[in-house]
Amino acid sequence: MKTRFLSALGILVLALLIGFAACVNPREGYAPEQPIAFSHQLHAGVNQIPCQYCHVSVGESHKASIPGVNTCMNCHSQVSGRTPEGKREIQKIRNAWKTGDPIDWVKVHDLPDHVRFSHQPHIMAGKDCTECHGQVNTMDVVATQNELNMGWCVNCHRQPENNAPIECFTCHY
Repeated sequence: MKTRFLSALGILVLALLIGFAACVNPREGYAPEQPIAFSHQLHAGVNQIPCQYCHVSVGESHKASIPGVNTCMNCHSQVSGRTPEGKREIQKIRNAWKTGDPIDWVKVHDLPDHVRFSHQPHIMAGKDCTECHGQVNTMDVVATQNELNMGWCVNCHRQPENNAPIECFTCHY
């Protein structure tokens, strides 16, 4: 009798832990270390470079591109940085450009494989990048600001003013 009770209690505790884990998004606030220190606050905030200057394919493609070294070199062939740290980081970009090696940026906003998300309809609908990504132009280090899970997305899609589809195949195909 006591063994059964302890087994049932163990199963209950395990179920509660799994349920709690399913409600917590470990990706919210995720800010991976990048191979080159890149300040969106400086680039998008202070220098007011639009998101789509670097993320060029976001309006036409299913994927938002992470900029290649050539995009960085459009400015950094001339701009060397103001601080010793900035100069070191810009030199990493220049070295990658000289060797032809890509910069292995770590994705910050990375959805599961079973989700097919396209930025294109969101851009076409006039949505601002900040609605999902937060005020990136104020972030020195970019971190996820929203859960970006199914419930969060469906909640936005259900808003009447968005007139957005909520069918499963919209995101799962």
